[in-house]
Amino acid sequence: MPRTPDMNKRAELLRAIVEHLQEHGVADLSLAPLAQRLGTSKRMLLYYFEGRGALLSEALAASRPNVTEIFDDVQDREGLRSAVEALWHAITKGNQHRSIRMLLQVLSLATTQPETYGSFAVTAVHAMTEPIASAFERVGFPPGEAAARATLVVSGLRGLCQDLLVTDDRDRVETAAERLLDSATG
Repeated sequence: MPRTPDMNKRAELLRAIVEHLQEHGVADLSLAPLAQRLGTSKRMLLYYFEGRGALLSEALAASRPNVTEIFDDVQDREGLRSAVEALWHAITKGNQHRSIRMLLQVLSLATTQPETYGSFAVTAVHAMTEPIASAFERVGFPPGEAAARATLVVSGLRGLCQDLLVTDDRDRVETAAERLLDSATG
C-alpha cells in the first residue's frame, strides 16, 4: 500500500525549490542537481512533484504575485490606481521582487523554447491579466478596453521591472512607472 505524501514536507520542498529557482534561474533546471542542492533525492522530487514540468509549474504558480487578491476589492478608479501601485510595489520592493526574475526568464525562454516553456508563460500572463481586466470592467471599462489596459499594466510593469533589474536606475524607472499608471488607469 503506497504511503500518503507528507504535505508539510511537500510544502517545505516547494518553498526551497522556489528560493533556489529565484536565485539560480530556471534555464538549467535538472532534477538530480536540484535534489542534491536541496539535500534530498531525485526520487523524492518525483514522488512529490511527478516530474520536471509539474515541479516547474508549481514553483512558478507559488512565486507569482496573487493578483486576484490585490485587485479583488477594486470598485472605483481610485482603488484601481491603488491596486496597480500595490502590484508595482510587490514586484519591485515587496515580497515578489525576487520572483520577477524567474518570471522574466520563463517568458524569455518561451520565445525560443516554446515547446518547453510556452505553456508556463501563457499561464503566467493570463494569471495576471485576467483579474486585472476584471477590475477594469468593474470600474466601467468595456471588456475589450479592460483587457487592453490590463495587458498594458502587466506588460508595462514587467518591462519596467526588467529595465530596473538591468540598469538599477530606480529614479528613471519609477518616473516611467508613474506615467504608465497614469496612462493605464486614467
